[in-house]
Amino acid sequence: MISSGDLRKGVIVEMDRQLFKILEYQHQKIGRGSAQVRLRMQNVRSGAISDTTVQAGTKFPRVRLEQRQMQYLYAEENAYHFMDQETYEQIALTAQQLGEAVNYLKDGMVLQVQFYEDEPVAVDLPITIELRVEETDPGFRGDTTAGGTKPAKLETGLTVQVPLFVNQGETIKIDTRSGTYLERV
Repeated sequence: MISSGDLRKGVIVEMDRQLFKILEYQHQKIGRGSAQVRLRMQNVRSGAISDTTVQAGTKFPRVRLEQRQMQYLYAEENAYHFMDQETYEQIALTAQQLGEAVNYLKDGMVLQVQFYEDEPVAVDLPITIELRVEETDPGFRGDTTAGGTKPAKLETGLTVQVPLFVNQGETIKIDTRSGTYLERV
Protein backbone atom coordinates (compact mmCIF):
# COMPACT_ATOMS: atom_id res chain seq x y z
CA MET A 1 0.00 0.00 0.00
CA ILE A 2 1.14 3.53 -0.73
CA SER A 3 0.04 6.42 1.49
CA SER A 4 -1.21 9.76 0.16
CA GLY A 5 1.85 11.34 1.79
CA ASP A 6 4.13 9.28 -0.48
CA LEU A 7 2.44 10.35 -3.72
CA ARG A 8 4.55 12.34 -6.19
CA LYS A 9 4.28 13.47 -9.80
CA GLY A 10 4.63 10.47 -12.12
CA VAL A 11 3.67 7.78 -9.57
CA ILE A 12 1.12 5.25 -10.83
CA VAL A 13 -1.60 4.12 -8.40
CA GLU A 14 -4.67 1.91 -8.62
CA MET A 15 -8.12 3.34 -7.84
CA ASP A 16 -11.41 1.61 -8.62
CA ARG A 17 -9.53 -1.10 -10.55
CA GLN A 18 -8.08 1.51 -12.91
CA LEU A 19 -4.47 2.70 -13.20
CA PHE A 20 -3.88 6.43 -12.73
CA LYS A 21 -0.71 8.45 -13.17
CA ILE A 22 -0.34 11.40 -10.77
CA LEU A 23 0.09 14.65 -12.75
CA GLU A 24 -0.21 17.13 -9.88
CA TYR A 25 -0.22 16.72 -6.12
CA GLN A 26 -1.22 19.36 -3.55
CA HIS A 27 -1.48 18.88 0.22
CA GLN A 28 -4.02 21.22 1.89
CA LYS A 29 -4.58 21.86 5.59
CA ILE A 30 -7.89 23.61 6.16
CA GLY A 31 -8.69 25.27 9.50
CA ARG A 32 -10.16 22.82 11.96
CA GLY A 33 -10.78 19.98 9.55
CA SER A 34 -8.39 17.24 8.63
CA ALA A 35 -5.82 17.69 5.87
CA GLN A 36 -6.76 16.84 2.31
CA VAL A 37 -4.78 15.92 -0.77
CA ARG A 38 -5.89 17.29 -4.15
CA LEU A 39 -4.84 15.11 -7.06
CA ARG A 40 -4.90 15.65 -10.81
CA MET A 41 -4.65 12.20 -12.37
CA GLN A 42 -4.54 10.68 -15.84
CA ASN A 43 -6.09 7.32 -16.59
CA VAL A 44 -3.20 5.28 -18.00
CA ARG A 45 -5.33 3.32 -20.46
CA SER A 46 -7.81 5.92 -21.71
CA GLY A 47 -5.75 9.09 -21.22
CA ALA A 48 -8.67 10.86 -19.50
CA ILE A 49 -7.62 13.46 -16.94
CA SER A 50 -9.58 13.89 -13.72
CA ASP A 51 -9.32 15.80 -10.45
CA THR A 52 -10.06 14.24 -7.09
CA THR A 53 -9.64 15.03 -3.42
CA VAL A 54 -8.80 12.42 -0.77
CA GLN A 55 -8.22 12.61 2.97
CA ALA A 56 -4.58 12.76 4.08
CA GLY A 57 -3.44 9.29 5.08
CA THR A 58 -5.58 7.50 2.48
CA LYS A 59 -3.83 4.38 1.23
CA PHE A 60 -3.82 3.09 -2.34
CA PRO A 61 -2.75 -0.35 -3.64
CA ARG A 62 0.83 -0.14 -4.87
CA VAL A 63 1.15 -0.94 -8.55
CA ARG A 64 4.01 -3.27 -9.41
CA LEU A 65 5.57 -2.20 -12.67
CA GLU A 66 8.17 -4.11 -14.65
CA GLN A 67 10.78 -2.00 -16.43
CA ARG A 68 12.29 -3.00 -19.77
CA GLN A 69 15.00 -1.20 -21.65
CA MET A 70 13.66 -0.30 -25.08
CA GLN A 71 14.81 1.74 -28.07
CA TYR A 72 12.56 4.34 -29.69
CA LEU A 73 12.31 3.58 -33.41
CA TYR A 74 9.82 5.88 -35.15
CA ALA A 75 6.43 7.62 -34.98
CA GLU A 76 3.53 6.79 -37.25
CA GLU A 77 0.38 8.94 -36.95
CA ASN A 78 -0.68 8.48 -33.28
CA ALA A 79 1.60 5.47 -32.58
CA TYR A 80 5.17 5.57 -31.28
CA HIS A 81 7.12 2.36 -31.88
CA PHE A 82 9.69 0.89 -29.47
CA MET A 83 11.90 -2.22 -29.66
CA ASP A 84 12.96 -4.37 -26.72
CA GLN A 85 16.77 -4.41 -26.47
CA GLU A 86 16.90 -8.09 -25.47
CA THR A 87 14.13 -9.85 -27.41
CA TYR A 88 13.84 -7.41 -30.36
CA GLU A 89 10.06 -7.48 -29.87
CA GLN A 90 8.34 -4.27 -31.03
CA ILE A 91 5.49 -2.47 -29.29
CA ALA A 92 3.54 0.71 -30.01
CA LEU A 93 2.41 3.31 -27.49
CA THR A 94 -0.12 6.06 -28.18
CA ALA A 95 0.48 9.76 -27.63
CA GLN A 96 -1.99 9.60 -24.74
CA GLN A 97 0.04 6.89 -23.01
CA LEU A 98 3.28 8.82 -23.49
CA GLY A 99 1.91 12.22 -22.48
CA GLU A 100 4.63 14.91 -22.33
CA ALA A 101 7.29 12.34 -23.30
CA VAL A 102 6.41 12.71 -27.00
CA ASN A 103 8.16 16.11 -26.96
CA TYR A 104 11.50 14.53 -26.05
CA LEU A 105 11.67 11.37 -28.20
CA LYS A 106 14.58 11.13 -30.65
CA ASP A 107 15.17 8.28 -33.10
CA GLY A 108 17.43 5.60 -31.60
CA MET A 109 16.96 6.85 -28.02
CA VAL A 110 17.07 4.10 -25.33
CA LEU A 111 14.47 4.44 -22.55
CA GLN A 112 12.91 2.48 -19.72
CA VAL A 113 9.34 1.42 -20.62
CA GLN A 114 7.08 0.46 -17.73
CA PHE A 115 4.83 -2.59 -18.08
CA TYR A 116 1.84 -3.60 -15.97
CA GLU A 117 0.93 -7.27 -16.46
CA ASP A 118 2.70 -7.34 -19.87
CA GLU A 119 0.89 -4.18 -21.01
CA PRO A 120 3.07 -1.11 -21.71
CA VAL A 121 1.74 1.84 -19.69
CA ALA A 122 4.41 4.54 -19.46
CA VAL A 123 7.93 5.67 -20.33
CA ASP A 124 10.65 6.84 -17.92
CA LEU A 125 12.52 9.76 -19.44
CA PRO A 126 16.00 10.76 -18.33
CA ILE A 127 16.01 13.94 -16.22
CA THR A 128 17.88 15.88 -18.91
CA ILE A 129 18.09 15.45 -22.65
CA GLU A 130 20.19 17.12 -25.33
CA LEU A 131 18.32 18.48 -28.34
CA ARG A 132 19.40 20.49 -31.40
CA VAL A 133 17.92 23.95 -32.05
CA GLU A 134 16.23 23.81 -35.46
CA GLU A 135 14.78 27.29 -35.63
CA THR A 136 15.26 30.49 -33.62
CA ASP A 137 15.78 34.19 -34.17
CA PRO A 138 19.43 35.26 -34.44
CA GLY A 139 21.14 36.66 -31.36
CA PHE A 140 22.96 39.97 -31.53
CA ARG A 141 26.15 41.15 -29.88
CA GLY A 142 25.48 42.42 -26.37
CA ASP A 143 22.30 40.39 -25.93
CA THR A 144 23.81 38.32 -23.11
CA THR A 145 23.73 41.25 -20.67
CA ALA A 146 19.99 41.81 -21.00
CA GLY A 147 19.11 38.35 -19.64
CA GLY A 148 16.15 38.06 -22.03
CA THR A 149 14.80 34.95 -23.69
CA LYS A 150 13.46 34.00 -27.10
CA PRO A 151 11.51 30.99 -28.40
CA ALA A 152 13.46 28.17 -30.05
CA LYS A 153 11.99 25.23 -31.95
CA LEU A 154 13.91 22.01 -31.26
CA GLU A 155 14.47 18.91 -33.42
CA THR A 156 11.52 17.09 -31.82
CA GLY A 157 9.13 19.97 -32.52
CA LEU A 158 9.13 21.21 -28.91
CA THR A 159 9.37 25.00 -28.46
CA VAL A 160 11.18 26.31 -25.37
CA GLN A 161 12.39 29.69 -24.17
CA VAL A 162 16.19 30.01 -24.48
CA PRO A 163 18.65 32.84 -23.72
CA LEU A 164 19.30 35.32 -26.52
CA PHE A 165 22.83 34.00 -27.18
CA VAL A 166 21.61 30.54 -28.30
CA ASN A 167 21.76 30.17 -32.10
CA GLN A 168 20.25 27.86 -34.68
CA GLY A 169 22.12 24.55 -35.06
CA GLU A 170 23.45 24.51 -31.48
CA THR A 171 22.70 21.69 -29.06
CA ILE A 172 21.11 22.55 -25.72
CA LYS A 173 20.25 20.59 -22.58
CA ILE A 174 16.57 20.51 -21.52
CA ASP A 175 15.06 19.47 -18.16
CA THR A 176 12.36 16.92 -19.06
CA ARG A 177 10.50 17.41 -15.75
CA SER A 178 9.74 21.08 -16.41
CA GLY A 179 10.54 21.48 -20.12
CA THR A 180 12.98 24.32 -19.49
CA TYR A 181 16.38 25.23 -20.91
CA LEU A 182 19.36 24.34 -18.70
CA GLU A 183 22.54 25.03 -20.69
CA ARG A 184 24.33 24.88 -24.04
CA VAL A 185 26.24 21.70 -24.79
